[in-house]
Amino acid sequence: MSTNTPVSVTREIAATPEKIWSIVTDLPRMGEWSPENRGGVWIAPATGPALGAIFKGRNQNGKKSWGTKVKVTACDAPKTFSFGLMLNGKNWCDWVYEIEPTATGCTLTHSWIDYRGGLADFMGKLVSGVADRASHNLKNMEVTIDNIVVAAS
Repeated sequence: MSTNTPVSVTREIAATPEKIWSIVTDLPRMGEWSPENRGGVWIAPATGPALGAIFKGRNQNGKKSWGTKVKVTACDAPKTFSFGLMLNGKNWCDWVYEIEPTATGCTLTHSWIDYRGGLADFMGKLVSGVADRASHNLKNMEVTIDNIVVAAS
């Protein structure tokens, strides 16, 4: 069962906050950086990141694949971008990107906050094949953020 404790990864990046913002808010291209996400599409009327916009994503872990819908819950350029994984009107988890300017570029913090209860956690294991979602996401977030650093250079 979830404790709502965020799992987070932070990196210093020699790029402007605006550059990093353009990468983390480009959800259709997220599959280029994430080991699990395969990208997706904005659902009309949305055509890009905006508060309340809905995005349909595709994910894969080994032979398991599934779709998700997320709703943008924060969109404060170029500081904070977050979206919640929505299922049956409930927010299962939040994915958060926080960007802070530094003297040499910025700091990017990528966080995941789990709100699932026991049944949702069990269902998630069946769909994704992942028993320990927090550890799995931490490893994937490290790869994602490292790939964002490379993409920004």
